[in-house]
Amino acid sequence: MTRLAPLLIELGTEELPVKALPGLAQALFDGVLDGLSKRGVAFERGDAKPLYTPRRLAVLLPGVATEQPEQRSEVLGPYLNIALDADGQPTRALQGFAAKAGVEWTALERTSDAKGERFVHRAVKPGATTAALLPEILREALAAMPIPKPMRWGAHAHAFARPVHWLVLLLGDAVVDGGAFGVQADRMSRGHRFMHDKTVWIARADDYLDALRAAKVLADPDERRARIVREVTQAAAAAGGAARIDDDNLEQVNCLVEWPQAVGCAFETEFLAVPQEALVATMEANQKFFPVLGGDGRLREHFVGVANIESKDPAEVRKGYERVIRPRFADAKFFFVEDMKQGLASMNAGLQTVTYQQKLGSVADKVARVAALAEAIAAQVGVDPALARRAAELSKADLQSRLVNEFPELQGIAGRYYASQDPSLDGLPREDRLTLADALDEAYRPRFAGDDIALSGVGKVLAIAERLDTLAGGFAAGLKPTGNKDPFALRRNALGLARTVIESGFDLDLPRLAEQAFAALPEPVQPHADRNTETALLDLYDFVLDRLRGYYADKGVPAQHFAAVAAKRPPSLYDFDRRIDAVGTFAALPEAAALAAADKRIRNILRKADGDIRDHVDRALLREPAELALAEAMEAVYAETGPALAQGDYVDALAHLARLRPQVDAFFDAVMVNADDAAVRGNRLALLRRLADRLGSVAAIEQLSA
Repeated sequence: MTRLAPLLIELGTEELPVKALPGLAQALFDGVLDGLSKRGVAFERGDAKPLYTPRRLAVLLPGVATEQPEQRSEVLGPYLNIALDADGQPTRALQGFAAKAGVEWTALERTSDAKGERFVHRAVKPGATTAALLPEILREALAAMPIPKPMRWGAHAHAFARPVHWLVLLLGDAVVDGGAFGVQADRMSRGHRFMHDKTVWIARADDYLDALRAAKVLADPDERRARIVREVTQAAAAAGGAARIDDDNLEQVNCLVEWPQAVGCAFETEFLAVPQEALVATMEANQKFFPVLGGDGRLREHFVGVANIESKDPAEVRKGYERVIRPRFADAKFFFVEDMKQGLASMNAGLQTVTYQQKLGSVADKVARVAALAEAIAAQVGVDPALARRAAELSKADLQSRLVNEFPELQGIAGRYYASQDPSLDGLPREDRLTLADALDEAYRPRFAGDDIALSGVGKVLAIAERLDTLAGGFAAGLKPTGNKDPFALRRNALGLARTVIESGFDLDLPRLAEQAFAALPEPVQPHADRNTETALLDLYDFVLDRLRGYYADKGVPAQHFAAVAAKRPPSLYDFDRRIDAVGTFAALPEAAALAAADKRIRNILRKADGDIRDHVDRALLREPAELALAEAMEAVYAETGPALAQGDYVDALAHLARLRPQVDAFFDAVMVNADDAAVRGNRLALLRRLADRLGSVAAIEQLSA
């Protein structure tokens, strides 16, 4: 039985790039496992995972075979008609093949394939030791790592993400003879830069985590992350609040420290007058601190920093953190106060000089287009059109604010604060003013995958109008995404538009609204001819449907269900969603598969039929009992489904259609559609056409047929 031993590879470096660190560790881990697998070296992965700190990348496997299994090879040689002459003696081709294999030609074996019999050289040799293979495995893994900007150091040609200072390479308790980047492998790791600035002896590979922990280094990122969360939570609780632990901020802090130590801090309460989003952004994005929130979710005058050291004087660390945050907060307060003095009207006037896109005019031009769309949409969904227009007219004002200039991620959020306090809006009733202010923020929702849509009616209308203008303008100006390039985020806008319409329950005619959006664009980019307009509308609609494909896939909707509804191209996306739900309910019925197959068969028959098919059925020409029964059942279903379809009750309509299965099955069992009598044949085709029309009234259910 092959002996297993733990394997440790640790690459010690200068501080690695924070955002790239997890990916680099994963790449090294995957590369080593791939190298072992390719060489047939068995290993036990267990719960092994990439290990990393700011100064090291490591792979620790609990069990790796100490040698390869026997290596068997098979090399095919020439066919017999080429390898042997008329006397059965080897030709030069066979002699050359044998010489290359290092054996006499008589030692070669024979095998056969479709072309005939040929010579083959088969060999078995002992496997190499894993220790002999590891240097090459490591070189391959390092070479395959995604390093966008390699660094060079010293007087050599080596390049890596950061200068390399040490390499640990252990198989069990033995050092593997190898190296990387000019550094020879040994068993000496390094401890914490400040608390244990010396080498760390690793006796065996599986001693690694404990040995480093004793040297004030937590090499397991999960252990380090858990400690950060625990300590930050405790520090926030001590301040009487709860820490806001953003996943991205947590991951970055985790990649900055080897021995995390939370430090509770505070700032002056006067800064709480500034929009809390600006303060949170400063703490998280600029300083990697964790804000502290009260029970109401509002920011408190506390935050938690995470040091990479157990300080003998935590008060000094606290002072340093508080000192570094104060100027940033003071800047944010100054920006906010000055913006409030300026007012939304003044900010809005400045949009005339800001170019939105060369072909689409200024930001002010875009605002005017969005305002007209918002007013039209609001009238259709029961929202105050005047309030929707007013909100749209102010929706981009904060782009001219100092606060948004400093914190671009506060677009809309800053506008909400300004609108809630701007004296120019004092004429609005308080409720309308708050609704308008919220809408300026909600217009940007959903801001990211998984984010909620706008909450208020005005916010929903504004979100739809904004995205519709962006899409129409992008398509008209030739900015449709290609490959990974999407400079105007049209894909994200299309999904945001679709989600807002569907999840709001707004029954809007998308092509008609898109036509209005195209018509409002600057004259040079408008699609003028009818054909061009129609093409532009189709392209935009299809683009939105492409985004919905992924949206419904994420919700577990089968691709066939989506295709069945997409084939009908309903102009309302909310109506599209109701049809999707109805198809899902229908597909679960026992009659669904048979009816879908029958619908597919019917459409194939109609497609192959010669001449025009009339749209009415002559009862006098119905000869067979099965076709009479189908005609009667179908007329009853037409009467039952008519009201349901008119009301958009697609579940009920499809449930009625499902009851046709016995008559449809009986028809195809007993009736010959292509009868010799032309009149009878035409009447049966008319019957099938009428049936197909109603079967396809909700979705192309033939798409459900396997």
